[in-house]
Amino acid sequence: QLSPFQRRNEDEDEDNYNSYAQQDGRYADNAANDEDGASSDATEGHDDEDEIYEGEYQGVPAHNDGKQRDGQVALGQPVSDSLKSQKELENERQADEEELAQQYELIMQECGHGRFQWQLFFVLGLALMSDGVEVFVVGFVLPSAETDMCVPNSGAGWLGSIVYLGMMFGAFFWGGLSDKLGRKQCLLISMSVNGFFAFLSSFVQGYSMFLLCRMVSGFGIGGAVPIVFSYFAEVLAREKRGEHLSWLCMFWMIGGIYASAMAWAIIPHYGWSFSMGSAYQFHSWRVFVVVCALPCVSAVVALTFMPESPRFFLEMGKHDEAWMVLKQIHDTNMRARGEPERVFTVSTRRPPHHHPAHCCSADSKEIWLTFMKCFDYPVRDNTIKLAAVWFTLSFGFYGLSVWFPDVIKHLQADEYASRVKIHNSERIEDFTFNFTLENQIHRNGVFLNDRFISMKFKAVTFIDSSFLNCYFEDVSSVGSFFKNCTFVDSFFYNTDIDDSKLTNSRVINSSFHHNKTGCQMTFDDDYSAYWVYFVNFLGTLAVLPGNIVSALLMDKIGRLSMLGGSMVLSGISCFFLWFGTSESMMIFMLCLYNGLSISAWNSLDVVTTELYPTDRRGTGFGFCNAMCKLAAVLGNLIFGSLVGITKAIPILLASSVLVGGGLVGLRLPDTRANVLM
Repeated sequence: QLSPFQRRNEDEDEDNYNSYAQQDGRYADNAANDEDGASSDATEGHDDEDEIYEGEYQGVPAHNDGKQRDGQVALGQPVSDSLKSQKELENERQADEEELAQQYELIMQECGHGRFQWQLFFVLGLALMSDGVEVFVVGFVLPSAETDMCVPNSGAGWLGSIVYLGMMFGAFFWGGLSDKLGRKQCLLISMSVNGFFAFLSSFVQGYSMFLLCRMVSGFGIGGAVPIVFSYFAEVLAREKRGEHLSWLCMFWMIGGIYASAMAWAIIPHYGWSFSMGSAYQFHSWRVFVVVCALPCVSAVVALTFMPESPRFFLEMGKHDEAWMVLKQIHDTNMRARGEPERVFTVSTRRPPHHHPAHCCSADSKEIWLTFMKCFDYPVRDNTIKLAAVWFTLSFGFYGLSVWFPDVIKHLQADEYASRVKIHNSERIEDFTFNFTLENQIHRNGVFLNDRFISMKFKAVTFIDSSFLNCYFEDVSSVGSFFKNCTFVDSFFYNTDIDDSKLTNSRVINSSFHHNKTGCQMTFDDDYSAYWVYFVNFLGTLAVLPGNIVSALLMDKIGRLSMLGGSMVLSGISCFFLWFGTSESMMIFMLCLYNGLSISAWNSLDVVTTELYPTDRRGTGFGFCNAMCKLAAVLGNLIFGSLVGITKAIPILLASSVLVGGGLVGLRLPDTRANVLM
């Protein structure tokens, strides 16, 4: 059975296109201007039994109206494109784009805002939530993963940076690909990549393999932000766009809350683990990694039931497919409103010169050419400004988010170190240690015929001490070291004391049997771990009021006022971290900073979506998001290296960068009144 578009086109072939005339460079339907005035004749009929509506697509231009017009060389024959200047062609293309955008806006208003948009809202929300989870997972598993996989301090900072690197390349690649293959298709593939490798990362044992899996997982999730916002914006009418894109941003916060809550609930329970021999250990932090992959899996399943963006179909010249999706949106919304008899009318006219080039081709050259178009007039200046704002906002945000927990840890470590017990020149003979020694320093001690059985050294350091004829069995030593010590006639069985714990120490006539392999996890409920998760939970929750305010005011006070104002205010609030001397004061300042900066993130997402035309929306957004992740990598490295050295540089750097970015943001064009080009 032919679609309404195809039937109409066949009829018009037979009539030799006589029912249409070209007027003022546009194609108008004469029939639309009779007694019915502006009423559409798009609907031929309505079958009550199966609720199939028939529409007609009035998109075929006249080829012959009997008169020679401007821009035509012979009767009914248009000038070939080669005879027109590049400027004329560009102006024509621009006019066609504007006409298509205006017509699409009218169609979206007719479809209304209802059940379809809310369904898509929750599906895309799950994808955005996965992105939020991915950012937080790294910080939460880092301490446990490092301990579990025996990571030296030199490799510890790599996990955070490498995930952001993966996300950076992912944002650029998937964003560009979505302009060629479609929003839904690319989001499905990228989310599947993320889910598979996130799941796999919980089972691999080596740190390098874990890094690789998290990097590929980050590459997958990198596509989420650019595609999700492009996709959702394309099914929203203009007056709903700012508000509902801002509500969508809340899912990123929900992802952060989910990750914090799951880390809090799962990671400190070290009993939730199993092992297969001494080689394979599956500790609680790995359970947490699996749980964090669930939103992504849910998003992939739900997304399979949603259609492609109709705006993308129109851009690709697939008008029948676009019509079917628009009809689905209209019918879904009308049925939910209790108005199933409302008929969907398509009275749009396709712009005559709108020729999508290389429809659905997706090689790297095509993606690169689309990317280069983001630096063509008239969007070039906007691209540069947007990239600067994304970079500065991200540099301040991610830099502080790395620096802040480490500052808290340093405050805690200083306080812990201040409680250390120091023992000098002690002599202990024939004693059995079967309890935990914690936070102690033993200098110039002598241990003679002593037994250390089923016990733990936790943050204990022995300096210039001697162990004579001592027996060690089933001993674990977390953060403990023997410096310049001497072991004579001693016996070690099932301990983790090895060369890494013995610094400049001498071992004489002593033997080690059945040493523990791998890194020993600390099996206590670690207060500091709970504290870090709780602080993150509070910081993420503080975003909620800012999210609600930005959603309600986005269309009222405008994107740019919110963007610039929010960045300047968050830069000022960041400056007050300087005066934070206690943990509680620092946490309060972090919550204030997060609450103020979220409006900038939300308005930046909306502005970026609205500033780019459909044919490069994913590419442009992907590039901006890649700049965001590049800033996150640099923020990680720069701010991480300054922890414990100075407070002034990170705070001044973040403040000045945020205020500068906010001032650049105020120079962007206001997009409130824009139709989606």
